[in-house]
Amino acid sequence: MFGAFRSVYENAPDFDQRLEAAFALLDAMYAEGVNCFDCSNHYGEEPLGEWLEARGLRDEVVILTKGAHHNRWRKRVTDFDILHDVHDSLAKLKTDRLDLFLLHRDDPAQPVGPLMDALNRCYDEGKIRVFGVSNWEIPRIEAANEYAAKHGLQPFTVSSPNFGLAEQVCDLWGGGCVTIAGPENADARRWYAGHHMPVFAYSAMARGFFSGRVKSDDPEGAKDAMDEFGLKGYVCPANFERLRRCEQLAREKGVGVSEIALAWIFNQRDLDVYALVATSRPENMRANIRASGMALTEEECRWLDLGER
Repeated sequence: MFGAFRSVYENAPDFDQRLEAAFALLDAMYAEGVNCFDCSNHYGEEPLGEWLEARGLRDEVVILTKGAHHNRWRKRVTDFDILHDVHDSLAKLKTDRLDLFLLHRDDPAQPVGPLMDALNRCYDEGKIRVFGVSNWEIPRIEAANEYAAKHGLQPFTVSSPNFGLAEQVCDLWGGGCVTIAGPENADARRWYAGHHMPVFAYSAMARGFFSGRVKSDDPEGAKDAMDEFGLKGYVCPANFERLRRCEQLAREKGVGVSEIALAWIFNQRDLDVYALVATSRPENMRANIRASGMALTEEECRWLDLGER
């Protein structure tokens, strides 16, 4: 939920008002039953840490955070950067352990050994409980886990690529992002299914493409409903056809378009998948929660993804 939360936090004019806005949203989300929060070393951690401390809720929530993200000067995927970011995250989140810690990006030029050694050091010290990756290609995950097995270390056990009903037509941020959505990535999905590795799907709703604000019969209207990254990554004829089918099924079932698109993710029977969703409105989170329990048939799932019905 931290995509929208970050904008609420950052758009307030001063620190006190930013914290007030953050606390109001976090209180509302927690009241709806949300107890897992996705953040990163460069977004969301500070206000979440303040809220957890003020409310005394650290033991009641799961923190998923990420580190080793590139900056404008260099790719920050080294053992040094991992140790640095883990300790910074612990301080900003005001906690003694991170429940899930993911490497936010990859640098294929770096050998996997020092990275796994650094992560296992943090694991052995109790500073991270589970670790994995975001935006790593499968061969790199395999190489890292082979190194871990050879040296008696903990492996990567979770991954966070892009995944959802919409296929990506290009890398939204210009390099280094990985998607397993779309027909061309069927082999990647089979790998995740075969290895029983949980998938934390980011941009699960295609950055608002399935929010209900974009209409399949008005492609031009997407320019007013989505940001530049969403327009770049998801606007294409195939996705508008998926949207049209979501709209049709939503009318048939009496629910919202976003609920159908999100339910499609949770009804991928071969994948152990968890959708990372962002909202600044409690009523939207209620719809997300309803979608998590909505059953779609295999025929409906196939049809939504441009198959026959």
